[in-house]
Amino acid sequence: MTEENFKNGQVLLIDKPLGWTSFQVVNKLRWHIKQRFHLKNIKVGHAGTLDPLASGLLILCTGNQTKNIDSYQAQIKEYSGTFTLGATTPSYDLETSIDKNFPTDHISDEIIHKTTKQFIGIIQQKPPIFSAIKQEGKRLYDIARKGGTAEIKSREITIFEFEITKINFPNLDFKIICSKGTYIRSLAFDFGKALNSGAYLSALRRTKIGDFSVNEALSVDEFIKQISSE
Repeated sequence: MTEENFKNGQVLLIDKPLGWTSFQVVNKLRWHIKQRFHLKNIKVGHAGTLDPLASGLLILCTGNQTKNIDSYQAQIKEYSGTFTLGATTPSYDLETSIDKNFPTDHISDEIIHKTTKQFIGIIQQKPPIFSAIKQEGKRLYDIARKGGTAEIKSREITIFEFEITKINFPNLDFKIICSKGTYIRSLAFDFGKALNSGAYLSALRRTKIGDFSVNEALSVDEFIKQISSE
C-alpha cells in the first residue's frame, strides 16, 4: 500500500480492542501512516463510534474516502453480547457501578424469549445520558460524569432482528441487527424494564456493518505490522 493509496482513500476494517476508544484507534493508525510515509498530515476518520467497553468492527476511512463516512455510518449494524439481569447502572453498562437491584424470580426462559418480540420493528428509544450526544454544546457524558441531569428525547430506530442465543441466568447472550443510531445499552435497560426487573449491558461486540464483517478486519497490531513491512 502506497502513500497515494492512503491519500486517494482507503477503507480500513479494524477489530477495535476492548478498552480503547474509537478515537484512540484513529489516532494510533494515523500516527503510523504519517510515520511510514513521512507525511505532515493525513485525513483519517471512523464511521461509527464503539464504546471503550465494546470490541469489534470499526471502519476507518483515509484521504478522500473520508467523504463517504456518512454513507458507511448509515449501514445496518450487527452486534452480539450479553445482558445481565437483576440490576441497573447509571451508564446502562459496566462503566459505572450498580445503583439498583431488582427481583428476577418471576422471569422464565419463555418470558425472556417472548419479550424480545416487543423490540422488533420500528421503536422509540431514549439514548443513555452517558453518551457522546451534544446538548447545548455539551457532551451528555460530560454532564453525567459531573453528576448532572439532562432532558433526553426519544429517537426512532429499527430493530431488524433480536435473538437471545443463550441463557445462563442472570446473563443473556444476544444477537441484534439494527439501524444507525441504536444504543444497545439503552436496549439492555429497556429490556430489563419490560421484564419488570432491571438489566445492564455487560459485554458487546460489533460483528458487521453493512456487508463488512469483523472476520475480515485486522487488529491494530496486525495493521501496524502490515504497514511497517510494506
